[in-house]
Amino acid sequence: MVWVFRFFVFWYVCGFVLLTFDLIPPALEWANAVFLIVAGFIGGIYFVKRFGVTIGSLYSLFIVIFSIAVEHYGVQYNLWFGSYHYEQDFGPMVSGVPISIGFAWLMVIAGSHEIARVLSPQGNYFFISFLLIGSVLAVSIDLILDPVAYHVKEYWIWDEPGMYYSIPFSNFTGWFFLSLFFHLVGYAVIRKSQSDPQWGIRMFLVFEGVQGMFVWLAIIGNLWLAAILVGTIMVITTKLYIQKRRLL
Repeated sequence: MVWVFRFFVFWYVCGFVLLTFDLIPPALEWANAVFLIVAGFIGGIYFVKRFGVTIGSLYSLFIVIFSIAVEHYGVQYNLWFGSYHYEQDFGPMVSGVPISIGFAWLMVIAGSHEIARVLSPQGNYFFISFLLIGSVLAVSIDLILDPVAYHVKEYWIWDEPGMYYSIPFSNFTGWFFLSLFFHLVGYAVIRKSQSDPQWGIRMFLVFEGVQGMFVWLAIIGNLWLAAILVGTIMVITTKLYIQKRRLL
């Protein structure tokens, strides 16, 4: 399965260059969907390596399907995240929601799971620490993803105002509680997990790589508050993760 990660790295480098110089023509908009699906697939591999084939696959499938269902109700009835609609082609859709969005959620949950697992102190406080760190990290990637997707790339459009780059606050609370739910489900099987340091590091790199790409796009798009805020979170998270990994 290492080839999947290598393919992601190749696709990431190509996408970084094309997005930086805005070179993606309309005929290649499907490349966005491929990027998200591959990133999510790596998240699925990570969970399989952590929890075994059966539990890891079922958990990954649950995240993809449940997140698409939640996004569907969000788009159709303006629930959870606020009022918004998709503009660009993200590949095949189910109930008005691109399948690739479900894989994006899988990447976010897998990446924040890995970082929260490493950063959380062992002992009585692991449970609450794991849930909070994982959920906050998921929101942190949305703090950069949504402003860039909305203002710079127009992947989707918000139909109601908000204080943070005209994005409603309900979007971030929705991200927090949905992530909290996924991590709560993941915690139920975390004690049955097994260690695979290589895929843990790969998942960390995918999560931080995607976040870093959007920070760069935010800088290009003059979204300085988002870039500085999330960039700072990235630096702190990366430093702590590397330090903790050395102790494991």
